[in-house]
Amino acid sequence: MFLDGLDDLDKKIVQLLIQNARMSYSDIGQKVGISRVAVKMRVQALEKKGIIEEYTTIINPQKISGAVSCYFEIETMPDQLMDVARILEENDMITQIYRVTGKSKLHVHAVASSNEEMEDLIYNTMDKLPGVTQCSCNVIFSRIKDIKGLRL
Repeated sequence: MFLDGLDDLDKKIVQLLIQNARMSYSDIGQKVGISRVAVKMRVQALEKKGIIEEYTTIINPQKISGAVSCYFEIETMPDQLMDVARILEENDMITQIYRVTGKSKLHVHAVASSNEEMEDLIYNTMDKLPGVTQCSCNVIFSRIKDIKGLRL
């Protein structure tokens, strides 16, 4: 299991925070049987160890009128891969960049406010990346399942 390094109490706390990161220390304490202060100390220790990295709000772009969400599969010349990644990192429309298996490949997610903005990203950024040997774009029509983070 992914959480083998944690004791049972920390596992329960992490599971509750995955379900609802806004749950109060008091509510967590009631569910796991310890005080609010003890929960806070354990959560802070998990954060300090880097087990809990961040708390965030996730926006569904498909619920925003006109937003377009796409995945790009980009293959580059081996010596250009990291240059391409750095260029993409600087673009605000790019939300995720993963290096994946295969010949120097990147898996990239982008969200634009409109079709026109996505087209601009493709023509003025993607098409001009150095050393790209292949690039495909897949528009996301609907979200069927989307799990964030580690599931226990």
